[in-house]
Order: sequence, then C-alpha cells, then structure tokens
Amino acid sequence: MAAARQTLFRSLTRCALSQPRACIRFQTTATKASNELIKEQREKCFAELGIQPYPRYAAPAPEYPLVSHAHMHSRWGKSLDSGAKLTDAKLTIQGRLVSKREASKKLFFFDVEQDGQTVQVVASQVRYDGDSTQFQAVNRALMVGDIVRFSGFVGKTNTGEISVFATHRPELLAPCVRPIPLRSGLSDMEKRFRNRHLDLLVNPKAKRVLKMRAQALQYIRRFLDSREFLEAETPVLSPSVGGASARPFITKAMAFDETMLYMRVAPELYLKQLVIGGLDRVYEIGKQFRNEGIDADHNPEFTTCEFYMAFAALEDLMQMTEDLLRGMAETLTGSAAVSLPGDDADSAPINFGPSFRRIDVMQELRKHIPELPQTLNEGSLNELQSILAGRDIPVAHPHTVPRLLDRLIGFYIEPQCVQPTFLYGHPAIMSPLAKCADSEQTVSARFELFVNGKELVNAYEELNDPNQQRVKFQAQAMERDQGDDEVPLPDSAFCDALEAGLPPTAGWGMGVDRVIALLSGVTHLRETIAFPIMRPLAK
Repeated sequence: MAAARQTLFRSLTRCALSQPRACIRFQTTATKASNELIKEQREKCFAELGIQPYPRYAAPAPEYPLVSHAHMHSRWGKSLDSGAKLTDAKLTIQGRLVSKREASKKLFFFDVEQDGQTVQVVASQVRYDGDSTQFQAVNRALMVGDIVRFSGFVGKTNTGEISVFATHRPELLAPCVRPIPLRSGLSDMEKRFRNRHLDLLVNPKAKRVLKMRAQALQYIRRFLDSREFLEAETPVLSPSVGGASARPFITKAMAFDETMLYMRVAPELYLKQLVIGGLDRVYEIGKQFRNEGIDADHNPEFTTCEFYMAFAALEDLMQMTEDLLRGMAETLTGSAAVSLPGDDADSAPINFGPSFRRIDVMQELRKHIPELPQTLNEGSLNELQSILAGRDIPVAHPHTVPRLLDRLIGFYIEPQCVQPTFLYGHPAIMSPLAKCADSEQTVSARFELFVNGKELVNAYEELNDPNQQRVKFQAQAMERDQGDDEVPLPDSAFCDALEAGLPPTAGWGMGVDRVIALLSGVTHLRETIAFPIMRPLAK
C-alpha cells in the first residue's frame, strides 16, 4: 500500500524548479499524519503557483466549447488517421485525472476520465500559450485523482490514440489530497463498502451495477406507466404496521408526545386504500425496512415495487410478470437469457424467454410427503412438527403452521426453481391478505416467482371481504400469541376501509434489489445498493 501511495503521489516530487521548498520529495505512508503532510505540501505548492484549488465553477471560453468524452470518441475516434491534428477543432474536456506520465520537462501525458470513458491529454511546451517558465511547474503540480480541465485541439498521436493537444494552462477544479488506490485496486469487502466513493472510483463493475439499477427502475416505471398505472407515495412512518410478517424498526414522534411509530415493512394496506378511493391502478417503488439479519439475499433496508390493479385476476399478473422480466432482461443485458454469477457461472443461463414453469405447491409437497394433512389450518401444528422432526429438517422457533409450511416448501420445492418458476396453490393459512381460489376456502389465489432458488415476486388476488379479513387478522393474532412477534397486529382501520368497497383487485410485489443482482451478475445484495448498511465500527 505504501508503494501504491508513493506511485499515486509521485507527481509531488517537484512542484516547480523554482519552488523547491514548497514541493520537496517525501515518502507517503498510510497514516493520518502523512495525509496531512500531503495536504500541507500541496497547499504550499498551489499558493506559490497562484493556483486556486477550489474555484467556483465557470464555463470555459466560448472558442473552446466543453465536449464530453463520449462525443470525442464518437466524433473523431475512427475518422482521424494516426498523427492527424485538427488545429481548428478547439475544445475543452474535464474530469478526473487517472494517469500522468512525464516524458520530459517539456512534455506531459495525462489520462482524464469522465463518466467511465478516458481521453488522453498531450501537454507540450511547444504548443503552450501561457508563461513558459511555469509550464513544467504547473503540470507537475497536478496529481492523479485531481478534478481537472484542459483546453486545446483534437488530434491523434502517432500511435493512433485520440487526444486533446493542450494549448492552455491546465485548470485545477478540485484537488485530491487523500490516496486513491487506482493502481493497487480495492478488493477487501469491508474497505470497499465503508469507502464506497473509493470503491466506485477504482472498481468499474461497482459503477456498472448502480447504473443498471437506475436503468431497471426506469424500465419498471415505463412498463407500468404505459399500462396506465399511477405512481403513488405512501407513508414510511406510521402508527401501525402491516402488509407483511416482519419485525419492524420502531421510533418515537416528538410532535405527538413521543407516540410510537413504525417504519413500514410493506406499503400494501395503504396502496389498497388508494384503490378503494378510486385509483384503479397504482404502484409504488420505495424502501421497506425490516429489522432482520443481513446476508447475501437480505438487507434491513431494501427496495420493492408493488402495484395494485382493479378488475384483474391471478392469470393477468402472471402474464405481466413474464412480460416485465423478459423485457427488462432484454433491455438491460441484450438477451432474455442471463448468465449466473460466481460458482454457478458454468451452469445454464437463466432464460426469461419461454413461458415460466408452474408448480402447484401442495401437489408437489405431497409427492415428497404423502402423509401431509389434506386440510391445513391452525390445528395442523403438531402433525407438521412431527413431519419435520421425522425427516430431520431443522426449523427455527417459534413454530407456527405458516412457518412450518414455508420451511417445507423451502426444503423440497424452492431448490428446483432455478429457471423462472411460478409456485401457486398455497394453503390459505399462509396468505392472510389473499382471496381463496376454491369454494372450501383452503387454497389461496396466490403465486410466488422463484428464480435461481430465490423469491423475486409475490402476488395474489386481494381479499376484499372485510368480515373475512377480520377473521384472518384474528387468526394471525393467535400466531403472535404463540411467539411469532413478526406477525403484525390486526389493523381495524384497514378493515373499516374495506367496508367502503374494494373492487376485485390483483396485487403484486417484487424485490428490486434481487432482480438487479441477478441481471447484473453479482452474488450479494449489497452490491446493488449505493450505501449498504454496515456494522458500526468498535470505538
């Protein structure tokens, strides 16, 4: 690391031949004291050269218009011959200095990066129209990591590299006074995510993933907007919590005499009230907060997209799910077939092109567990506990019927779902907010989409009978009494809202972070989040 820093700051060896005291050579180390020394030496150098290190931004001179790196490459990258110079094509480029080479005291080469693209700058004293006595000093004062601007004309070097041939004094827009490991790299996970700005500067893939995230969100919005959905925003803080079984984060509102408030675990109940209010198609893309563990597939703060569509049924949602994910894969990756990352890279790609496979949950479970009860309700707990114990399938406490059924599905069925697979036909007891698909009220009108063994989508036809909803909320309260503190308390206000009349509605939710991880080829959710939560450092 010390060698990398020495390389990074080698341009500080001499700031100017006429200012040796301000710009002496020194060795850098990874200590705070050395960072302060670097800062002090650079400040002295700037003062003696008359460089304002943090100027107000101003547009370049009109005769040297600002041009993006992308435009330079597309406009002149292939059209110019090696060695050609277009002295009339005057322009200005700006960005971060990522490389610097001093060929002689009268010739410097710089690489300037902007938005992932790099352009070379050739600074020669022969073309310099400023004070020639300061040419060497000013160019030596620039360091890798600085934000800079160069003005000159377009051309290609004899080796064929598109370049700006600088004619004016370089402009420092903001200096870098701390080491950036551009050459040594940054691979340690702790250091990467605790210093995300450095991670993005030195690891191009980290930046690509965040760009793909933005593209994915744009695609989802376009998809839903084109189908006449209305984007809505619902409360993140609320005096009640519901829409999913999860342990919430809790805070207090000083404005309400320290009333307890919950950070939402799902926006479902509010979005359905918007449908009751006459907004037939609504969606929300937003953060959810669940006070749970952190692993490759879970993060306490995560992003979902939920939509609710009046006068629609389960089959409509399945078709929309296929269309959305197929189109997103093709738009973001160029193909409906997506390669798996990491250890699964040699496996067959995930193919969103064909119609998704469908598995009836109960039929599939009974292939593995013939003794599974025909009817599953609150009274099935002992039988399910015996089945799990007899098959040596571990399951964490508390034991409730929904939790044990979920464990069996996770053990026997989810590993089969590598290619996109709809799981449907869940027992009604697992879905307290869903309608039933049968007259006996035993099977929910619900599906989950699993891809590569992970749940991406959960959807169902919404229960709109307020009396049945109250009964199901009371059944959930019994699970809470059994020790499942993730089960939300009954929401009587929501049941009251149902009495105003919720049209037949289909609801759908997708974990955005998981989808982006799959499409971008990363194995951990934190790669898809700009600033993932990290364990606090010990003081």
